[in-house]
Amino acid sequence: MLSYIEPVFRPPSEARSLILQVTNGCSWNNCTFCEMYTQEQKKFRPTKEDKVFADIDVASKSVVPFEKVFLADGDAMVLSMRKLTSILQEIRTKMPWVKRVSSYCLPRNLNKKSVEDLKQLKALGLDILFVGCESGDDQVLEQVSKGETYASQKEALVKIKQAGLRSSVMILNGLGGVAFTEQHAINSAKLMNECQPDYLSTLVVSFPTGEERFKAGFKDSWKPLDQTALFLELKCFISHLDLHNTVFRSDHASNYLPLKGNLGADKQALLDKLDKALYHPEQVQLRQEWQRGL
Repeated sequence: MLSYIEPVFRPPSEARSLILQVTNGCSWNNCTFCEMYTQEQKKFRPTKEDKVFADIDVASKSVVPFEKVFLADGDAMVLSMRKLTSILQEIRTKMPWVKRVSSYCLPRNLNKKSVEDLKQLKALGLDILFVGCESGDDQVLEQVSKGETYASQKEALVKIKQAGLRSSVMILNGLGGVAFTEQHAINSAKLMNECQPDYLSTLVVSFPTGEERFKAGFKDSWKPLDQTALFLELKCFISHLDLHNTVFRSDHASNYLPLKGNLGADKQALLDKLDKALYHPEQVQLRQEWQRGL
């Protein structure tokens, strides 16, 4: 049995994956909206290589079927090429049936690797990187202490595509509050248009343990969006998207209105559903507050 330093997080699409904890916590861990790795035991550190290899060996003997491996925690791509290469080679040797390896990815760390580095990792089984961009607006990114910019995120997403890897990007609906809602939506859409991710999802910004740390970055300008304003921001975001073949999902439990489709083929259908939610809410099924969560 594999042992983990809890809590461990993974994307919804990795529900049937083997979770391999190659790092503990997040190498940045300053984002004011994120509480995933704030506990003392989640202080960032790479997992010792012999522990990772031992976990791979144990997993290789598992009777539970799996074809995917997710490299946890917050950003396996912070590891050196030597370590990543060794881990992927060990997975391939011990678990040759694995069809896909994935990881969360911080742009700042990915940008320290070349396109050729990423191609090498792809050849060893790495397939998809999950990138929490959160916003494409530099002012919003600064106020939430993201440690990224429009440019740094674009560089990383372009590198992923150039290496032949797939990207799954997340944008946070409501992240800029009332004051920055329009620029947050428009600049996030602009970033997506330039990078054409394979997958795109939106979640609603949430504060299960309170807003104080988050509000500090906005000084006196923070005012959260209500349900109507969240729908209007999402409509603005989708309206400005010009994507060619991106799978879109806005069905996470934090969202009031589940949406899914392909962009751009389903763009108008998504906008029509948002209009129903805004102007004819009796025609759509919205989540109640008690049904929403992280």
